[in-house]
Amino acid sequence: MHIAEGFLPPLHAVGWTVAAAPFVVHGARAVVKEVREHPENTLLLGAAGAFTFVLSAIKLPSVTGSSSHPTGTGAGAVLFRPPVMALLGTVVLLFQALLLAHGGLTTLGANAFSMAIVGPWAGYGAYRLTRSLGGGLLPGVFVAMLVADLATYVTTALQLALAFPDADSGFAGAAVKFLGVFAVTQIPLAVGEGLLGVLLFRVLTTNARPELERLGLLPPAPAQEEVR
Repeated sequence: MHIAEGFLPPLHAVGWTVAAAPFVVHGARAVVKEVREHPENTLLLGAAGAFTFVLSAIKLPSVTGSSSHPTGTGAGAVLFRPPVMALLGTVVLLFQALLLAHGGLTTLGANAFSMAIVGPWAGYGAYRLTRSLGGGLLPGVFVAMLVADLATYVTTALQLALAFPDADSGFAGAAVKFLGVFAVTQIPLAVGEGLLGVLLFRVLTTNARPELERLGLLPPAPAQEEVR
């Protein structure tokens, strides 16, 4: 992640673009609805997109010879739900392809499917499960960020295995190799991203509590009794 320009066979590139398109269209409608119904959340919405852009633009070398980066999509998924991140993540990937040469236009659909669709949904599912089991906001955010990151790289590894099956063992053998290159080495980075998410939401809890209450992430603060 990101899959480089021209790296995927044309049929795979088109297939992933077609698969991602309905989610992105749905995400665009979700963003329009969010801005129309809650214009006060526009600033936080932009911040979620910027957070994803900055975090996913950081490239770190891995021990396997490839490079890795955080994704940042788990935070936006917790704040605004996964459909919104389908659009924001795709826009982020588009600008990175055009401005930073990260990923590419022909592989935009595949990269969007892994980072902007699977990652946010997996992270949000992990967040909801953590909250349903009695975990608070911060544990839920940690799990969401970690799972969104790992799910993105697992999906990318499987996409590459489909495109480039092993000559002897086919898709399964290629999947093991690509998962070893991407997913295993991503674990410590995913843990770090989870911790960063906790720090981010601690700041938001202190400085943007009304917004988090409005989004249903925190209960309303008890009203202070008037001092007589």
